[in-house]
Amino acid sequence: MSSIRPPGLGPIVGDTTDTTCRIWIRAGDPADSGATLDESRRTIGLIGIVEKKGAVDVIGDAWYFRLPREFDRTGAFKLGEDVDFGYWKSDIARERTAEGSASVRAAKPEALKPDTIYRVRVGTLTLDDPWPNELNVPDWKLRDRLPDLEVIKQELLQLDEKESEATFRTFSAKNAGKLTFLFGSCRYPGMLWKAKEADRIFGPMHRHFDAQNPFGDPAKFTLMVGDQIYADALNRAIPIRRADHYEEFQERYLSAFGGPNMRKLMRSATTYMILDDHEIEDNWTQDRIWSDAKHQLFNIAMTAYMNYQWSHGPRTWNEMLYYKFGCAGYPFFVLDCRTQRFRDDHEGLRDNHLLGRPTIDPDHPGQTKLLLDWLTEQQTANGNIPKFIATASVFVPNAMDERTHPAPPVDERFPSREPPIANDEILVYDANRVRRESSDSWPAYPNTRLAILQHIVKNKIQNVVFLAGDIHCSNVAEIYFDGDDGKGLKAFSVTSSAFYWPLWIGDGDPNSYVHNSKEAGQEDPFPVLGTDAVMHYRAFGFTPKDNFTRIDVSKADHSITVSVFDENGDPLPVNKKKNTNVLDLAPW
Repeated sequence: MSSIRPPGLGPIVGDTTDTTCRIWIRAGDPADSGATLDESRRTIGLIGIVEKKGAVDVIGDAWYFRLPREFDRTGAFKLGEDVDFGYWKSDIARERTAEGSASVRAAKPEALKPDTIYRVRVGTLTLDDPWPNELNVPDWKLRDRLPDLEVIKQELLQLDEKESEATFRTFSAKNAGKLTFLFGSCRYPGMLWKAKEADRIFGPMHRHFDAQNPFGDPAKFTLMVGDQIYADALNRAIPIRRADHYEEFQERYLSAFGGPNMRKLMRSATTYMILDDHEIEDNWTQDRIWSDAKHQLFNIAMTAYMNYQWSHGPRTWNEMLYYKFGCAGYPFFVLDCRTQRFRDDHEGLRDNHLLGRPTIDPDHPGQTKLLLDWLTEQQTANGNIPKFIATASVFVPNAMDERTHPAPPVDERFPSREPPIANDEILVYDANRVRRESSDSWPAYPNTRLAILQHIVKNKIQNVVFLAGDIHCSNVAEIYFDGDDGKGLKAFSVTSSAFYWPLWIGDGDPNSYVHNSKEAGQEDPFPVLGTDAVMHYRAFGFTPKDNFTRIDVSKADHSITVSVFDENGDPLPVNKKKNTNVLDLAPW
């Protein structure tokens, strides 16, 4: 029997509620070689809560959990809900069926306390594995081969704290009125001697979770909205540094999540994640799966994503990537804007869908319907409380060349390829169609944008706040509606990108994006068909510098304060006069 080892990666503090918290690790078995895992060795995770006995740390409650080879030796334990593997009621029932009786009783989980700081230690144990790979060994049988946890659990305290300890604070069970969180996107990998630069920004982010930080209330969590890795570090068409085998995806995650600053951040406070294109390849859409090579690439990329990102997040709809959560009474819906997007191979935008095809079977609601139902539920139950929608792709502002506006002719001597704008429907679906078709964002998917805006206007959904990444140019946008149907409705979009992007010359120019959708030369109206409302917006506070964003929500003055910080943790001015943008919301 080998001794307890620290995790090879992690721990990561994942999905947290007032009574639970999911902790993730990956085992680092010395007999493994990259993605080739030693078939004769089985790794088991151990987790224990650190308590004080006088002035001495001791491990109190502790548990074993699975780190399966088929999941790249990764696994998560949900404190407050999970029990020792082999002690679930289903395990006891299977043991009785196989053996005629059970040697132990089923365990009951004990909920965590709301708004309480916890310290935990995690480690791994390696067992010889005599069973053939094709045999699925039941948990109850493996349970009986493990050493008594009560005997060995104190060994967790002998592991290196930086590799084995996680700290977190459970969320409050009440609406606290105030909420602070961090978010951002796009961690490009550092090349050669610049590897440290890619990890640098996560050090200053960690300071915002300190109760004594100079910026205000400590943050509750970090939300990462895409491109946590770059599978295609250069371009999907360039084979150099392009991941197309599992071992290469594995290396991207080990490099990114193993950076000392990022690792410290993720083991010290709750982190939520959602993917964007670079977790697969640049500008990924679902229709590429019809190619055999792309189908294989997608399967490999999703296996890695599920192992390293999805597994420590909420599982609202089982294995779907989108999810919802809440913190301090404020609701969040995190969209999967990447794996379900469908772009029709026929010319035109009318059969493009960003969040999956529309629902036609009420027993199997799609992502868009679930989002719209969630908006209605929140407005009905909680009134004008801010409703946060995380979308890796930017809702607004649109790029200047992707506006819903007639494209100017390339040359006045030649007729325009664009149809005349005869009515609002043509404006939504056909204006500037050629350029919008090439968009990797919302302009190419007017059906999805229209469905959301129609729902907001018709159901008077107030204070929707989109949180986005992707474009390597942070900004804030205020969304409003002309017309009686949308009068008084407020919505916003906040974009935070990039954590690290060294190629700023080719990306992130603030002049590439609409600042005022009513301004001559920037026109970008979006008629909300079926109503008299037209969406417009004003965008400001642009910065292409490496950054992360702090969000402070205040019920007392019905506001959201948006603060942007650079890679050193210094505030970035959002205009010439101030370092923050204060958004005035409808009271709630």
